[in-house]
Formats: sequence, C-alpha cells, structure tokens
Amino acid sequence: MISEKKRIFFLDIPQENPAFFLKGSNNLDWGMKNRLARIFNPKSGKTVMLAIDHGYFQGPTTGLERIDVGILPLAQYADTLMLTRGILRSVVPPSFNGGIVLRASGGPSILKELSNEQIAVDIEDAIRLNVSALAVQVFIGGENETQSVHNMTRLVDLGNRYGIATLAVTAVGRDMVRDAKYMRLACRICAELGATYVKTYYVPEDFDTVTASCPVPIVIAGGKKLPELEALRMAYDAIRQGAAGVDMGRNIFQAESPVGMIQAVRSVVHDGMSPEEAFEMYTGSIDRAASTSIEETLAAV
Repeated sequence: MISEKKRIFFLDIPQENPAFFLKGSNNLDWGMKNRLARIFNPKSGKTVMLAIDHGYFQGPTTGLERIDVGILPLAQYADTLMLTRGILRSVVPPSFNGGIVLRASGGPSILKELSNEQIAVDIEDAIRLNVSALAVQVFIGGENETQSVHNMTRLVDLGNRYGIATLAVTAVGRDMVRDAKYMRLACRICAELGATYVKTYYVPEDFDTVTASCPVPIVIAGGKKLPELEALRMAYDAIRQGAAGVDMGRNIFQAESPVGMIQAVRSVVHDGMSPEEAFEMYTGSIDRAASTSIEETLAAV
C-alpha cells in the first residue's frame, strides 16, 4: 500500500531535467530559451521563418509593395517573421503569436556599399516590442568586415543581458565565392563570437560540413527566386544536411501561390515531406484556387 507521504510527494519519481532541444543552446538562460522556442518548433526542432525585411535597404521589393495585403495572410503559416520595427509597428497585428526576429542593423541602401551598416535599433525598443531575436548582417571578407562583426558582438552582449537571441546573417559579396569553405569560415566566426544562431546560404557541395562545424543552429536563406520545385529541393537537402530551418522570402511571396508555397515549405521542413510530394501539394493549391475563381465567376454571371 502506497504511503500518504509517497503519494503526495511522488518519492519514487525523480525530478527530470531535460536538455533543451536546440543545438548549442542548453546553457542559455530560461528567458532566451523561451524566446528561441517561439522561433523554433519544439516538436520538430526546426523553423520556417518568413523573411520580409528586404525593404530596409531595397525599398518596396516585388511582392512586398503592400505587406498588409500580400504578407499578413501568410503569417499564420510562419513560425517566425523576420522584419523591421517600422513594419512590425505599422502593419503586423499584436495578436500575432509567433516569433519575431527584428532587423537590427542597417544604414546603406542598394545604391551604396552594403557592408557599411551600423546598429539601427536600441535594445530598449526591442524589449518594448517583445522580440525573440535581433538580426544583424555580418560581412566576412567585406570592405567593412570588422565594423559588422563589432555590430554583432555588441548586440550579443545586449541580448545576453536581457535574454534576447542574436541571429547573425552572413552576407556574401558579389566577388566572393559561395562555397562550403567560405560558409564554414563565416558561420564559425559568428558562432565563436557569440551568435545564438546563424543564417547562411545553402551550397550543394559539402553543406553538411558547414552545419557540422558550427556549434549553434543554422537556418538557410532562400536567396533569389527559384522555380518552386527547385526551392523545395533546396530546403529538403539543407534539412537533411543539418540545417535547423529556412528563412525564405522571395521564394514564398513571389510564388504564384504564396500561401500554397509556404504550406509546402512547412511540410518539407517540419514533416520531412519529399520535394516532389510538397510540389504536388503546391500545384494542387493553385488548381483549387483556379477552380474556385471559375466557380465564383460563373456564379456572378
């Protein structure tokens, strides 16, 4: 018969102390882990970030002319939004309960030297906005390499003080070779200097060495617009080779069916669906939308 003491205090059940689900994050403070769990899905350990911060140096990029019309319908399918504080305050409803990764560096436009960025957000404003992470561009090998690295380390220090993660975004200049050797260099430098996680480009050859040599999670950039099946294959290959998620923008909001595309990307990242199956799901969403449009047109006649 179980004693009253054993029944109340569960003396036969030791308290568990499970490891945090993200690579390299076990020794972070509770608050930062909580914020990371808003960015990354704790069940899959992966994330689908929707990057819509292009306007901070490009202006109204194709597909981002009206974020309230074109992007907000996608937000419910994203684990995280990566954006500027201007768009967050002016367009995104406070009821959005996913992660917020705030663009925290800026300065030059596409008309100037892009590596000449400075920190563009005060940590107190980031706290007011309840963001999960601060994103900073790091230009390894760029003209202003040291300045951009210093921007990152300052944000790391401020983020650690208040429990806000730092996302280091590796930027590849026009004259640099996008290969695994460069990606290993850039990602490892960012991690060594304190970045909580890193965003970089997928490379077809030896990308697994990039993720293996980086002690913190890596998410891949979507980059320029690709054919949908090709973008899904890139996401699938990156996840298989150790990436913890994707941060896609143009490959989602410039697709023929942005809602269908972000759902297909989610299936690849979180469910391990093959690119071909996900593409079939995507094309099915286009067919259904076309069928609905035809029915609505006939009904109006």
